[in-house]
Amino acid sequence: MKNRTLGSSGLEVSAIGLGCMGLSHAYSTGRPGHASGVALIRRALDLGVTLIDTADIYGPETNERLVGEAIAGRREQVVLATKFGFTFESGGISGIGGGHIDGSPAHAQRACEASLERLGVDHIDLYYLHRVDPDTPIEDTVGALSRLIEQGKLRHIGLSEASAATIRRAHAVHPITAVQSEYSLWSRDPEDAVLPVCRELGIGFVPFSPLGRGFLSGRFRRIEDLAEDDFRRGSPRFQGYNFAKNLALVDKISALASEKGVTPSQLALAWLLAQDAHIVPIPGTTSSERLQENVGAAAVMLSAEELAAIEAIAPQGVASGPRYGESGMQQVNR
Repeated sequence: MKNRTLGSSGLEVSAIGLGCMGLSHAYSTGRPGHASGVALIRRALDLGVTLIDTADIYGPETNERLVGEAIAGRREQVVLATKFGFTFESGGISGIGGGHIDGSPAHAQRACEASLERLGVDHIDLYYLHRVDPDTPIEDTVGALSRLIEQGKLRHIGLSEASAATIRRAHAVHPITAVQSEYSLWSRDPEDAVLPVCRELGIGFVPFSPLGRGFLSGRFRRIEDLAEDDFRRGSPRFQGYNFAKNLALVDKISALASEKGVTPSQLALAWLLAQDAHIVPIPGTTSSERLQENVGAAAVMLSAEELAAIEAIAPQGVASGPRYGESGMQQVNR
């Protein structure tokens, strides 16, 4: 596995990370049991994946415990990332989108200490504010996180789904190592302002849902392919007309991938890696086979002609439907 650095921070990670949310939260389709989830994370480490991403709200709490068990005895191989901000009584869709966000200094301290205990570690390598709290100045939140670095509990600070203006304000208080937002062939919004400011300030960028919540893999052909309690059944992009239009996009991506002799997922991940040397996607999976497939994308090189062909079929704004429902969209780009 090739490595990359997250911006100018010097934090070196595998070119492809692992997003662990789906192992115990939101995506119920094909979700493995606890032991299988632990085994999948350990297999990722065997394949050279070092960036392991979780959050306290996933479960809630159970995902961090799962990750902690999986990395026990292998801590030196892991760049451990987790997130805080959503409160567990927040409601919304599986606690994400529409729930309450608390970015106060007091909550940052409490949440960090609780995550350290669940993960079974003495420090977190990369700690993200999961969503920006509109009631707490970002300067106050980042100031609190910088004090956690002074205490030795954190190594680096990240933001998730923050606007370019907020990133600038945060970075002025303490260097931001990484910004995490949804970015893929059907979610290219970060290209407008967030990616440019990350490049300017030397901040790494970590795309979550780099495979369009699994849609870009071509795995889902009907809404019935998702379990009835799967988070994605409520996603606008998986509904009716949007589903059909987005499926047509996937078919075009699949055709390009077939021509190159790679899978649609590998093509989508390779496209992301080609956008910037400091981009590190974190696809999630519940399957060891898909894990190996995703890791293999790091070796896929795309020519200028291939990148142009991808651009022609997947320009910005090509996806049908918003990423979240109304309440979820109000929490992004703040």
